[in-house]
Amino acid sequence: MRRDLEVILNSTHDAMIAVNKEGAITYFNNAARKLLDKEDVQVLGKHVIDIVPNSRLPDIIETGEEELNRKLPLGNITIITNRMPVKDQQGNIIGAVAVFRDITELDELLAENTKLKEIQVLLQAIFQSTQDAISVVDENGIGIMVNPAYEQLSGMKASQLIGQPCTVDIPEDEESNHLKVLQTRKSIKNAKMKIGPNQKEVIVDVAPIVVEEQLKGSVAVIHDLSEIKRLTYELDATKQMLRKKEAKYAFDDIIGEDIQIKNAVYKAKNAAKTPATVLLRGESGTGKELFAHAIHNESSRRNRPFIKINCAALAENILESELFGYVEGAFTGAKKGGRQGLFERADGGTIFLDEIGEMNMGTQAKLLRVLHEKEIIRVGGNETIVVDVRVIAATNSDLEKKINENNFREDLYYRLNVYPIFIPPLRYRRNDIPLLIDHIIRKYNHEYGRFVQSISDNAVDNIMHMQWYGNVRELENFIGRAMINMESRESILKEKHLPKIEEKATVIRHSEASKCEKTENEFEKMTYGEFINNVEKKYLQRFLALNITRADAAKKMGISERTLYYLIKKHFRN
Repeated sequence: MRRDLEVILNSTHDAMIAVNKEGAITYFNNAARKLLDKEDVQVLGKHVIDIVPNSRLPDIIETGEEELNRKLPLGNITIITNRMPVKDQQGNIIGAVAVFRDITELDELLAENTKLKEIQVLLQAIFQSTQDAISVVDENGIGIMVNPAYEQLSGMKASQLIGQPCTVDIPEDEESNHLKVLQTRKSIKNAKMKIGPNQKEVIVDVAPIVVEEQLKGSVAVIHDLSEIKRLTYELDATKQMLRKKEAKYAFDDIIGEDIQIKNAVYKAKNAAKTPATVLLRGESGTGKELFAHAIHNESSRRNRPFIKINCAALAENILESELFGYVEGAFTGAKKGGRQGLFERADGGTIFLDEIGEMNMGTQAKLLRVLHEKEIIRVGGNETIVVDVRVIAATNSDLEKKINENNFREDLYYRLNVYPIFIPPLRYRRNDIPLLIDHIIRKYNHEYGRFVQSISDNAVDNIMHMQWYGNVRELENFIGRAMINMESRESILKEKHLPKIEEKATVIRHSEASKCEKTENEFEKMTYGEFINNVEKKYLQRFLALNITRADAAKKMGISERTLYYLIKKHFRN
């Protein structure tokens, strides 16, 4: 019986040490040998304190009280021990026994488990509090988690979504992006769709959940498209406010994909890297002032003054005193102490001389001196003042014709024409009109307090077929009036909102017209509008016949993808 008991005690995972009344070790099982790394001969008969210096078995013998589940360091490990007195039949204490086990690994597991719980609580808090709407489904497409932001965005409660197929919150004609990801195991980015009973327009990013190469489900992050649009409008407005008070435009404000406008921007960016005089040429309303602002803001003078003046807006004598300043008593009404001119105020920065072709010959001579000598003389004075000013001039006049008519100095022309940039009229870059419309709508949404989201294809088609002799300025005015014609509840600008314009003839460049393959007799049978549509359609067919994506086709055609889709819908809608 004793032998059987010893076998049992030696087989247990718990270590055991027994001592007699004097504290000498009388029993020592296999588990204790492993933990203490000692053999019987080193232990049996020895006082327990000699073997385990911090043992409390002598205290148990003295007090007769047991101690349960006590932690104790034992060398490099930590043990948990139960200590109990051993009594004879009369109740006398004749010894004590300790049962203990190594809990070092258990402590590590508990610490790791505690950390995992903390992480789980943290992730759950993040999931619940994030403003991004999140939806999670299992590998079968059944909803398992949604956060409050998703409930708010979709207009549905978690109880309506969890445990239900992932199609429960989308219209019948919509395809579930969760199911697409579960089928392909590939992420989806920026997918447009509608969710909830109100069919809220959203943008979705969906990714598969893969654990140890096993597909466990998918997670979607959903963004409110209307909110994105609103934030975009606010960002555009903020960018405008943050820009310097005087030079408020940058190259980002120049909208266009046409090769001509891109070439003008390229040249302007190159000009911004140097202090060279720039001459901006183009019709009224093409954006010459916009280019002047952008060149200054891209240059090393961006933190210095930007001064602009319209040379055609002031009388000859006033223009001269405005540009070069005057001394006290220079003329009747001259300010006491004189006054700085715009060139002095622009020192270190840029001066933009708009409508330079309207400047009189006398003022032209003084401007030539500034460009040549880098100095000015105030009206009525004789003292030269050195100025460091970069000149950007602009004109819609035929300067060469003015030179022949002796209305413009040839030497000044060459000083101004150091780096000419031609800005094309809108009718030469008609395919940029849809992009410009989008930009103008965003601009006037902010100014008018409207929230126009889009424009109909019919309205775009009408606008594309107008002449636009007033260029972008005229287009802005036109779209602004159209938006005023809309009711406050309307969000799509339609043909009925457009101001009435009698002439809607399309202007087409000669290079495009030459591509038409109709014979002369066939031309005579067509109206002008039919001829234009025929050329446009054939041009479009050439690129669509190529074995390339529509994005690449748009790039080769020099237009935006939006314009390409508009043209496809226009010509091939049936």
